[in-house]
Amino acid sequence: MRTIKMWGKLALVGLAAASLVACGGSEEKETAKADKAADVIHWKMVTTWPKNFPGLGTAAENLAKNITAMSNGRLVVKVYAAGELVPALEVFDAVSRGTAQMGHGGAFYWKGKAPAAQFFSAVPFGFTAQEMNSWLHYGGGLKLWEETYAPFNLIPMAAGNTGVQMGGWFNKEINSLADFQGLKMRLPGLGGEVLKKVGGTPVNLPGSEIFTALQTGTIEATEWVGPYNDLAFGLYKAAKYYYYPGWHEPGSTMEAIYNKDAFEALPKDLQLIVRAATRDVNADMLDEFTARNNAALETLVNEHHVVFKAFPKEVLVALKKASAETLDEVAAADPMSQKVYDSFKEFNGKVRAWHEVSERAYINARELD
Repeated sequence: MRTIKMWGKLALVGLAAASLVACGGSEEKETAKADKAADVIHWKMVTTWPKNFPGLGTAAENLAKNITAMSNGRLVVKVYAAGELVPALEVFDAVSRGTAQMGHGGAFYWKGKAPAAQFFSAVPFGFTAQEMNSWLHYGGGLKLWEETYAPFNLIPMAAGNTGVQMGGWFNKEINSLADFQGLKMRLPGLGGEVLKKVGGTPVNLPGSEIFTALQTGTIEATEWVGPYNDLAFGLYKAAKYYYYPGWHEPGSTMEAIYNKDAFEALPKDLQLIVRAATRDVNADMLDEFTARNNAALETLVNEHHVVFKAFPKEVLVALKKASAETLDEVAAADPMSQKVYDSFKEFNGKVRAWHEVSERAYINARELD
């Protein structure tokens, strides 16, 4: 009997010990989970785009998802569309002061903050998408962009390109430069300055306000992006005439801006992941627009009976002349703008010379019978 009782006591002791081990293991697991959760960095991304907007808005969403996935969940980014956390045109300030750690938009929106900023989005009769990317990444453009944004505690990166845009939507035909006189047109950045020079009135509106403004007559014309985005906005319901080419935005770069303090607080590997994810979405947006624009254009013309027209040659010649004058004036008025424009012009001469014997020569050859 003593032996049985002894084994019973030992069994009870063993069970108690096992219970303690199990509890200890559970506590260790919970502690590990808590430690892991504490290591996760959470960022907010504010954007200038409407929620889930094709192309521009989905690029921001993809950037957030890629950063989160590539970091294996160590850096989690939540996206706030225009108006959800801050208004569309307050993204620059929100990221600058740290309300959000990053933003996605277009540099031309911030010319009131830094006049040189608009050279990093689109220059009338300037770089195509590939030329812009080359200047930024291999021609010194990105360094100048960083210098422009440094006073605002921001780090900029190219985060998408629309390619050549369309010339815009008009409620009347454009037959001569005189048709721009007094025209109220949504046209931001340097393109808006050119419009002003030829007698028009540029209006800076976020995307979410364009349709209503055009439909109600607050503006008489607008540019947005190209067929893929313009179809999604339903702009064909508010204006009849759709013009090309987009002389004002031949290769529009979208930007990701990062709060410098937040970015530099990241471990080096996460900094590299952020840069790689941003570079990836920069290429991906152009791929998507190139793939989807023509089908959208066919829908606009064949199903919605949009009048699709080219700007007359004499109008483009006059706009090009006005653009050159405008760029010189904008650069002369601001030392940083002059520094950026000088770099732009130098690189432009070199890349255009190369494209004459490469891209243009090939496209011309492709059209031969």
